[in-house]
Amino acid sequence: MNTVRTVTDLRLALAPERRAGRRIGLVPTMGAFHDGHLSLIARARKECDVVVVSLFVNPAQFGPAEDLESYPRHESRDAALAQTEGADLLFAPSADEVYPDGFATAVTVEGLTGVLCGDPGRRGSEHFAGVTTVVAKLFNMVQPDRAYFGQKDAQQAIVIEKMARDLDLPVEVVTCPTVREADGLAMSSRNAYLSAKERSRAPALNRALEAADSTVARGERSASAVLGAARRELHAAGIEPEYLELRSASDLQPVEHVNGSTLLAVAAQVGKARLIDNRVLGGTSS
Repeated sequence: MNTVRTVTDLRLALAPERRAGRRIGLVPTMGAFHDGHLSLIARARKECDVVVVSLFVNPAQFGPAEDLESYPRHESRDAALAQTEGADLLFAPSADEVYPDGFATAVTVEGLTGVLCGDPGRRGSEHFAGVTTVVAKLFNMVQPDRAYFGQKDAQQAIVIEKMARDLDLPVEVVTCPTVREADGLAMSSRNAYLSAKERSRAPALNRALEAADSTVARGERSASAVLGAARRELHAAGIEPEYLELRSASDLQPVEHVNGSTLLAVAAQVGKARLIDNRVLGGTSS
């Protein structure tokens, strides 16, 4: 596996692959790899001829009070893991390479980004503007046929799919199932912030999703009953959610009844870790 740090070197490395008509897959990451990241690389390896993994801690998606400086960075370890999973190319640019002096352009998606994590009282839509801008840049830099994202970040995946459609970007956005620890906690780089006591409480997020799913399986469809079942699991663990909401899994509109394509999304601050999770109730996402 080769590592490149500039757009020029990236395009030079991919040019012969593209001329040969090989299918290129991209796995965008911020590093600190866990099995969730590795599952995306493995999926890309199965479906593509060339696998590019980008590693860039994107400053544009961090708010002033968020953890940009402390975000875990382990490039050498990540490179070794990516290579083991079959990645062909690691693109690890500097911030100056991605946002050169004078950079003044943003890509925004309206509507989908002002709710859940993008609510003005939470991370705000500016967070998603940072995400969509850097992903649009990565799509232009790599020009992949497919790009792979995790279902854990469901809102992000929906926003990126919308961006790609609206801008006629010739890339298929592939959303892959959430990978979980044995006790159900969704894998996340930020789980490293949890103390032992906090780690024991954190699986309550997944238990809340399971309780809601069980409620739906028993035939209950009202939002109040489904959310109530989830909230009881969180409160039993002493967790007050930042949000716990039912939304359409296609356009993130609020819903009053589970209709078979309904996203239950939760976020909570547990110690220093802001955790998110979700489940499509009655569906197949995990």
